[in-house]
Amino acid sequence: MSTTLTEASTGRATPRRRMVRGLNWLVLRQHRATLLCLLALTVLCSIWIVYQRAQLIDLLDAAGWPGKDAPPQVVGRQYSNLTTLLGALPVVLAVFLGAPLIAADSEQGTAQLATTQSVTRRRWLVAKLGWCFAATLVSCVVLSALFTWWWTPYRSLLSFSWMEAESFDNTGPVLPALALFLTAAGVTIGVLVRRVLPAMVVTFVFAVAVETAWGLMRTHLAPSHVFTYPLDGELPARFAESYELDRWIGSADGTLYGWGTCAEATEKAQNACLSERGIVNSVMEYLDYDQMAAMQWTGAGILLAGTAALTAFVVWRSARRPL
Repeated sequence: MSTTLTEASTGRATPRRRMVRGLNWLVLRQHRATLLCLLALTVLCSIWIVYQRAQLIDLLDAAGWPGKDAPPQVVGRQYSNLTTLLGALPVVLAVFLGAPLIAADSEQGTAQLATTQSVTRRRWLVAKLGWCFAATLVSCVVLSALFTWWWTPYRSLLSFSWMEAESFDNTGPVLPALALFLTAAGVTIGVLVRRVLPAMVVTFVFAVAVETAWGLMRTHLAPSHVFTYPLDGELPARFAESYELDRWIGSADGTLYGWGTCAEATEKAQNACLSERGIVNSVMEYLDYDQMAAMQWTGAGILLAGTAALTAFVVWRSARRPL
């Protein structure tokens, strides 16, 4: 007589396997609200960019551009709002993602709890920094790529020149590099201050100062060019997209004078002044649009070097002092 044996049901469901486990799961779980907000912001901004680009294309097609002149104003306040939001994104990430990343754990004591477990302090820190920087990089790369895709073909019609922050900092590699640098700065400030609210305030002030300094540094990322043409002549059309840094008037032997030189009350007095000084040329110092990509990658390289230095400092300091 044969008997069939069946295993008794244990009454417990088989645990579902997670895609992310261990320390990475813990870090994602701890910061899930911030990461979900960042994901939502990225998706909404991406939809906004695609929608505005589609509206611009419809407007230009209706006007017959490029065969005919484009309407006098092809973008409105929404474009300015979008560029402002993209420009503020690195500061927002630094304040709300970077500054509290370690400072919150130090303030609440969870850093000490986590580092007394089987995970080493360095491994815990690398996991947190890795997810923080990865989220920052992915979000900013997506938004920068979409905005570049919109801006590049229609840059001549939009309200900001290529050297202004609204265009230069939101296209190409600058937005991700600037966001990574400011986020790393926020993390560093949080490690040093060890309190969330003071770290966020200091990070905000530091980020605004960095963006101000970056605006002053932008024109020094590439060597400028000088173009000389007759005083009464017109600037050639090929300079339409060039960014003018300075302008002078000059004599035939190359002596330069300020643009206001010989600004006399009468035309006769002005001509006499020009003749006396031998001024026959207009001289313009400029940056060409063709230099934009090289300038952006140079600036991004400087910012990424700063990010690496700040990250190395955080890892070095955290390995030697309590968090």
